[in-house]
Amino acid sequence: MRTYLLAAAVVGLAGAASADPVEGVWQTQVDDGAYAHVTIAPCGNAFCGKISRTFKDGAEYKSENIGKKIVIDMVPVGGGKYEGQVWRPSNNKVYSGKMNVSGNAMKLAGCVAGGLLCKSQDWKRVK
Repeated sequence: MRTYLLAAAVVGLAGAASADPVEGVWQTQVDDGAYAHVTIAPCGNAFCGKISRTFKDGAEYKSENIGKKIVIDMVPVGGGKYEGQVWRPSNNKVYSGKMNVSGNAMKLAGCVAGGLLCKSQDWKRVK
């Protein structure tokens, strides 16, 4: 009986320690020579991503957007897909958002018109 309880406890702890595939630091696609690192972590029952570092022409710089939430309340919907909102810093607008994670690659899209028109970026995992 003690062995069974110990095994159950170990299995329970291992399951609790596993992270969702979207968690971590992701590099955005280069846009006009600039890109960012976005740290995605749980926020309630969803996932949110904050800009943690910014780069322009390959050199790190301190953008006013560091610390701002760019991925907002993304809820897993199965199969590596998430739905929520995304913020676009260049025009300061929030859009309906979708993410699709496959290993160390992510496609992130911001959409309008009920998801009919979307612009996407390919992000890659930093860590």
